[in-house]
Amino acid sequence: MSALHIYNSLSRQKELFTPINPPFVGMYICGPTVYNYVHLGNVRTFTAFDVVYRYLKYLGYNVRYVRNITDAGHLTNEQGEGKNRMEDQAKLERIEPMEIVQKYTLSFHEVCSLFNLLPPTIEPTATGHIVEQIDMTEQLIQKGLAYEANGSVYFDVKAYNNKGNNYGKLSGRNIDELLAGYRDLDGQDEKKSSVDFALWKKASPEHIMQWNSPWGSGFPGWHIECSVMSTKYLGKRFDIHGGGMDLKFPHHECEIAQNIGACNEEPVNYWMHSNMLNFNGQKMSKSLGNSILPLELVTGNHPLLDKAYSPMVVRLLFLQSHYASELDINIKSLQDAEKNLRKLLNAANYLQEITQSGELKPDVDIENQIHQLCLGCKGAMDDDFNTAKTVANLLGLATHINTYYNNGKTANNISVDVYNSLQKYYVEYLFDVLGLKNETQNTDGSNETLDKVMNLVIDIRKQARENKDWTTSDKIRDALKDAKINIKDNKDGTTYELI
Repeated sequence: MSALHIYNSLSRQKELFTPINPPFVGMYICGPTVYNYVHLGNVRTFTAFDVVYRYLKYLGYNVRYVRNITDAGHLTNEQGEGKNRMEDQAKLERIEPMEIVQKYTLSFHEVCSLFNLLPPTIEPTATGHIVEQIDMTEQLIQKGLAYEANGSVYFDVKAYNNKGNNYGKLSGRNIDELLAGYRDLDGQDEKKSSVDFALWKKASPEHIMQWNSPWGSGFPGWHIECSVMSTKYLGKRFDIHGGGMDLKFPHHECEIAQNIGACNEEPVNYWMHSNMLNFNGQKMSKSLGNSILPLELVTGNHPLLDKAYSPMVVRLLFLQSHYASELDINIKSLQDAEKNLRKLLNAANYLQEITQSGELKPDVDIENQIHQLCLGCKGAMDDDFNTAKTVANLLGLATHINTYYNNGKTANNISVDVYNSLQKYYVEYLFDVLGLKNETQNTDGSNETLDKVMNLVIDIRKQARENKDWTTSDKIRDALKDAKINIKDNKDGTTYELI
């Protein structure tokens, strides 16, 4: 169906994409842990796999795209211990853990919509699959690959390796090096080995999220949910598993071990990992003050930003870098992406007005340029979803479109076939494959619809103040504040800002 090649993180080389059961494709992407607002690095990862999903569909595959929601309060370090982020956030906000789940799941979906991410075909939750996680844990115990200790259950990494497997093959980790890297805390550890990871953890009395199990009341470990949900909806072996580079170890490494242990076969044909996101050459982190939330970029409400940038500017910035390479965001790169987006979208509008009458003899050189740029879009996407080269080809086509638009809105120096290819490839790759769109929010960061509404509200409030109707004036101000909009009165008039 296609000459698509994918870089496989497991084999560490590009491989021809050959689905297990064409035209069907199974793809599992690790979704968010909904204990807080999704961060910009998450959005880059989900955008990368949104494009993978789009392109596979564009090629004619029937894709079952599964992306989970982690709503169970698992523990967070490499071996399934440490902080419980879900419950910590619930205590911080003084609400129930499932209220945290609902709040941040809704927020995640809003961000997905904002950045034009297609919804997955299945979006299962960890708490909806507790029974299956217990079942898989029991299977691993029966096969001698897991053991119970004081109400908790751990995966036995040494036993797994002794059966001819290789824990560490995805990440390149060596088990002896891993053992040397962990400290035995005064022999108090209930695990057989420090590299063993939790499948099920015994819950302390104060632990809010807990379920009954054969080993007592507890909750699932970090990794078991994805093994359960991927195999339930995609089968014991499926085509693509993806996620951020930070999940390669331990999460995906543990998934492989669990799946092989329970199902007796390799779970995934192609492992894919998106790379990290930096800001001004530094890793994004709260401690450095350069951690920017998606909505902060869109509203411009962050001290490191010069203004607001529309979601499609940010999406294009992501796409101008290959998903597997590190991406550094800075003001200049945002400004450049803004200019490129304007050029691409303007050209899409111009293309609708350009006609081809066939009055002139075709210019072979121009035809070849357009033909190669069109084919270049497919060639780039077939080369491990190289969106950076695809965008470059579309910008080249946009230059030709602008020339035709400025020269009488006609494309008479190319044949009908080349003209039709230009129309087809430009629109399909810009909108269907890359997922860019014309949006209400302008590329200069303003929002035309919101501006119109706010101008009306400001006028109503102004009239109320002139009539000394302070009750109405204050009511409008307070309602806007609840909606995260701040009103500013100054000598030049009244303005607003998103907060």
